[in-house]
Amino acid sequence: MELRTTVGIETRKAAPSELAQRIISKTSKGYRGPAILMLEDGTVFYGRSCGASGTATGEVCFNTSLEGYFEVFTDPSYAGQIVTMTYPQVGNYGIDPADVQSAYPGGDARGANTPALRGVVVHDMCATPSNWRSAVSVPAYLEQNGVVAIEGVDTRALVRHLRDHGAQKGIISTEFFGLMELANMLEAAPSLVGQNLVRTVSCAAAHPYTAADLPEQHAFASAPAPEPARHRVVVYDCGIKRGILEGLVRAGCELTVVPWDTSAEEVLAERPDGVFLSNGPGDPDAVEETYSQVRKLIGRVPLFGICLGHQMISLACGAEIEKLKFGHRGGNQPVMNLISHRVEITAQNHGFGLVFPSLGALVPELSGGVTEHPADGDLRFWVERGVAPVVDNDRFGRIRLTHVNLNDGTAEGIQLLDQPAFCVQYHPEAAPGPTDAHYLFTAFCRLMDGDPDYLNIDIAKDRLAGWVFATDDTK
Repeated sequence: MELRTTVGIETRKAAPSELAQRIISKTSKGYRGPAILMLEDGTVFYGRSCGASGTATGEVCFNTSLEGYFEVFTDPSYAGQIVTMTYPQVGNYGIDPADVQSAYPGGDARGANTPALRGVVVHDMCATPSNWRSAVSVPAYLEQNGVVAIEGVDTRALVRHLRDHGAQKGIISTEFFGLMELANMLEAAPSLVGQNLVRTVSCAAAHPYTAADLPEQHAFASAPAPEPARHRVVVYDCGIKRGILEGLVRAGCELTVVPWDTSAEEVLAERPDGVFLSNGPGDPDAVEETYSQVRKLIGRVPLFGICLGHQMISLACGAEIEKLKFGHRGGNQPVMNLISHRVEITAQNHGFGLVFPSLGALVPELSGGVTEHPADGDLRFWVERGVAPVVDNDRFGRIRLTHVNLNDGTAEGIQLLDQPAFCVQYHPEAAPGPTDAHYLFTAFCRLMDGDPDYLNIDIAKDRLAGWVFATDDTK
């Protein structure tokens, strides 16, 4: 490993000068000691501790959301990762525990609803939040939950480096500062590729989730009552977010949440109207126990998958999954819906993606007359033509590409035309993020109702469903 440091800090010690420490200690931030971040390629960033003391390793990635840091920190899909927030200040509105996204029920390794990520990197951490809902500051929360964090980092430089060189292993420490010592610890740390991290965030036993479980603290923004329950849905918990469960319940689903490795036979014994496949962390190829069961479920019951669930359906169809250079993580990812020809601004969190051509050969008469997949793999080819291409899959028949990422041309959604199943690579629950994709919950209900045109929805109108807006009673 070639050791190098970021420009301007070649001679800087881990701790700032005594004068700098005294100045910081007199501010509301306070001085919490030095910290260091080292990447797998030897790049080093120095900063200050703003969470728990200790040392943590994981894949360093970045999230471009402007808000919703608490929902990001508690998203189980970040298991095994060190998350860099690109927005310059984090923590200014504090934390309300009601917004926690981890649905983890608790176990020997972690308590209920605790964050699964390994570490946090920010430019500036606010220690004195101001918000009527805030119950605890971000530094205090991270310290209480044992999450190592570093501030004072030039996150612009770090993100540019990750974009140029790709997401990679990293180590954060408030204990060790010798570069060779850190390099050796980092080399011994496992890679994200090949790890089944789903098993670390899934529930251990089946349990219900109903309207009674909806948080009362969200009543100021959410409709007072969800749609009446009319669909029985089994949810595969691969690290599901609470916001997803809430979205399904509000759409009129009665949920039974089951562990990630539940057999198809057990699922079908519940006689569900549909099966939902959740988001989750890590390498999808390592979650064979889930996608092998999905293969048995396709054609037996309506299926809807998001994020990792999208990859589970794709793998069940025999597709190839690739590791993306730096992934998609944030609440501002543009996606073209090839069915409606509308752009959705979406919330995403994934580092792997479907290789659409691996699903099969194109059906020219259903693909605008095109006979070959674009040679460069850029699916914006179809966006430019306004075509939702269809391939002939040797397992499940015709499969349509429905959504494409406008930033890099990767696949964001598919629909099985001969089986009741569809999936997207992004999140429809807006926790955090926009509500453009809320229509997907409606589409799932329409699929369970037997509507063959279930994806034909006015997404602009549907995105407002379930939200409360202030009204002017004086008019």
